[in-house]
Amino acid sequence: APHEAFYRVDLIGTLIDLFLHLDRNLQVLISDYGVWVYAILFLVIFCETGLVIFPFLPGDSLLFVAGTLCGAGLLDPYLLAALLILAAFLGDTVNYWIGSQFGAKALSRQGRFIKRAHIEKTQQFYDKHGPKTIVIARFVPIVRTFAPFVAGIAHMAYRRFMVYNGFGSILWVVSLIGAGVFLGDIPLVKNNLTAVILLVIALSLLPGIIEIARHRAKAKVN
Repeated sequence: APHEAFYRVDLIGTLIDLFLHLDRNLQVLISDYGVWVYAILFLVIFCETGLVIFPFLPGDSLLFVAGTLCGAGLLDPYLLAALLILAAFLGDTVNYWIGSQFGAKALSRQGRFIKRAHIEKTQQFYDKHGPKTIVIARFVPIVRTFAPFVAGIAHMAYRRFMVYNGFGSILWVVSLIGAGVFLGDIPLVKNNLTAVILLVIALSLLPGIIEIARHRAKAKVN
């Protein structure tokens, strides 16, 4: 329907604006909501990692830009890191549980919000890397959202999952917020933040692109 297509285009435009101007949008949130911005960021990270219908949320770039705002004194880096590590950890835990309980049904049908292709690609990633996927996937958009879901479907040992989940949460959040804190004061980064955000997005997508290219090349050979 025309109106549905219009809303879809409008949503895409809104998401692009959100991604490219995260610094400006976060500063507006800080100005409007004060300390509640910590709760908002917690919710975004939790939803991206915990709910398979939100793989499009800008986790990597959000953490990096939040780090630059910590460097500017607008956010407390220690409080932010602690809260977002918890959000990432809880998100993956919930996602694992959903996968273990309902994942088989998701694989048997094509949902509107849960794309079977995303699950299958993540399954291939999981088959190749094993439990390490829970850590590696933190830095790969879309795979990051589906990895704990697939681990739940595969009934990965819960204790092992929790160890990798905890390590991955700490590594992901601390590395990206830390990069934002330390690089945010560099004039070249500060004056070209939109370009840096695009670079962060591109770098986070690169492993997935390489993996797809290798899979297609292997398929052609076979």
